[in-house]
Amino acid sequence: MAVTRGQGTDTTLLRPFTVADVEIVERRCLHQGFFRLEEVHLRHRLFEGGWSGEMVREVHRRHDAVGVLIYDVERDAVVLVEQIRAGAMDDPESPWKLEVVAGLVEPGESLADVARREAREEAGCAVGELIELHTYYPSPGACDERVTLFCALVDSEGLGGIHGLDEEHEDIRVHVLPFNQAWELLRGGRLDNAMCLIAFYWLASERASLRARR
Repeated sequence: MAVTRGQGTDTTLLRPFTVADVEIVERRCLHQGFFRLEEVHLRHRLFEGGWSGEMVREVHRRHDAVGVLIYDVERDAVVLVEQIRAGAMDDPESPWKLEVVAGLVEPGESLADVARREAREEAGCAVGELIELHTYYPSPGACDERVTLFCALVDSEGLGGIHGLDEEHEDIRVHVLPFNQAWELLRGGRLDNAMCLIAFYWLASERASLRARR
């Protein structure tokens, strides 16, 4: 049962907490593979003052990532990629997911460089103009990954087929879909990952202004 302590407070008057308000007591590696799993012991300042007791949390440490919604303004079409996803192996419908192009940020790469590289590798698409949308934590309760989303404006003529890097065991099918068809897939629950949802709701609000630039 939740317990309410103290009275309501105008939070606009409170200073924000920062990393200086957290004490890391210990970090312990539980697993090191392609990603890293850590056990973190920490204390933090409390809203009502003072410090918490020592807490133990598991944190999934990942590279930051970039997602790219590829959009053809002239054809009012989006480019999506389909591939098997290990995290969806128990999905009752299918572990193959329709997604926006995405990839991990390697050391020394700019976010825009990652967007262009992944569009080329996963969709065979040369990207010109990039519009940065949002940067967010997909699951900050357990993972340190930050995702930056872009919209790439392209000419989708001739796009399609199977792409991906053999050395990364990628088997990626490319779909070029009219926006309205893709939106119906979203409404029907087929586009069920955070990158797609965030990017498509952005595009739904900005689509008319993008098309007016033609």
